[in-house]
Amino acid sequence: MEINLGKLPFDIDFHPSNTLVAAGLINGDLHLYRYAANSLPQRLLEVHAHGEESCRAVRFINDGHAIVTGSPDRSILATDVETGSVIARLENSHGAAINRLINLTETTIASGDDEGCIKVWDTRQQSCCNSFDAHGEYISDMTFASDSMKLLGVSGDGTLSVCNLRRNKVQVQSEFSEDELLSVVIMKNGRKVICGTQSGALLLYSWGHFKDCSDRFIDLSPNSVDALLKLDEDRIITGSENGLISLVGILPNRIIQPIAEHSEYPVERLAFSFDRKYLGSISHDQMLKLWDLDDLLQGSGSISSSVRNQEGMGDSDSDEMDVDGKGPKEKGLVIIILDKQPLTAVVAFLPICSSEVGENPHSHLQRGMGIP
Repeated sequence: MEINLGKLPFDIDFHPSNTLVAAGLINGDLHLYRYAANSLPQRLLEVHAHGEESCRAVRFINDGHAIVTGSPDRSILATDVETGSVIARLENSHGAAINRLINLTETTIASGDDEGCIKVWDTRQQSCCNSFDAHGEYISDMTFASDSMKLLGVSGDGTLSVCNLRRNKVQVQSEFSEDELLSVVIMKNGRKVICGTQSGALLLYSWGHFKDCSDRFIDLSPNSVDALLKLDEDRIITGSENGLISLVGILPNRIIQPIAEHSEYPVERLAFSFDRKYLGSISHDQMLKLWDLDDLLQGSGSISSSVRNQEGMGDSDSDEMDVDGKGPKEKGLVIIILDKQPLTAVVAFLPICSSEVGENPHSHLQRGMGIP
């Protein structure tokens, strides 16, 4: 399903409970569409939201009753979904152009600007709750850990920041990665933070150890990873500068498969519909594409679980993962047990810890087979 937006899009967001999708365009317009299977999308709203400036960021708020947009004109605008009328406009909400908006809670959102400032807003009071001078360059992406009330931001300055909303302070900032960080998601039940970069590498940070990344996955793409979308705790969907959309496994790090090609232009944003039936993507071809997620993932849904069964749960959060394929291999014994009635074979792999190799190696084998 495709929607010709007519202008270059910067951001998209899906309604939290209905078949609606909003797009912010380079000419400052906000578009709202209704979509359905086996029918053409219907444009419901076309709002000239930000004058001559672009509409860079879009998010549904208030259970989908309103849409907030951010712009280089430094304003945040709230628009009524039903009527398209202006609910509120916060002029000069930032000191620089607004580049990113995300939802935090039912009543709060976060905004990031071109000078590295992150602000948190109460949508009921239309007021700023927190302000963080977190970065020296533009805020490219943000994500929120609701259990700890930590707001994570990444920036063109090559750092990851962790903002503590309870203490209203930047709790920690990573070392410079010598690479622009463009996208960020939290994985592995909160234990890992994944960042997409300008060079195409994925940087993996362990929660609580943000100064430097614990792993790098360099085999994904030679092109920038502009968009990341978490599918589950083990897999992400990536959008790259070359227009490819790929399914990628995290720890073990692997490209499961390319699942779509939006165009030859960079994928700007990815988003799920409220029921996860559709994956939305936008690019410089001025098209909003809605992909049937079941069709995209056909044949790949069992990969994550099968790999975990083969490789064990130890890979789920290992900071010593051999991401480049050049590190030491795990040592162990392969046991094949044959049974003639009927003829079957059982293959088992028993890892040998380095501390035990210095002992009698057969003792490890005996313990693995239940032999005292």
